[in-house]
Amino acid sequence: MTMVWVVYDITENKIRSRVARICLNKGLYRVQKSVFLGNLNHNERDSLALECEEIINPDVDSVYVFPMDNKSFKQVKLLGQAFDRELVSDEILTKFF
Repeated sequence: MTMVWVVYDITENKIRSRVARICLNKGLYRVQKSVFLGNLNHNERDSLALECEEIINPDVDSVYVFPMDNKSFKQVKLLGQAFDRELVSDEILTKFF
């Protein structure tokens, strides 16, 4: 399993909602309105990308799927109203920046 960020910019509400549902159905956590985070294996990442690719308009929409290793995730700086790392990573991190 790899930590994955999914970030999107989609113009149409209906399509945006469908992409959000795809992310939620894959077990990802919503950390902002158009940003999801969670653990996916290689097949799940590919499946998510294919499902999104089928429904978005590539001329105006974008979906980014960024894999991130655990070492890099631990270095993420959380500012302001940040997400709960424990929910996403299933471990307690004691030092937040």
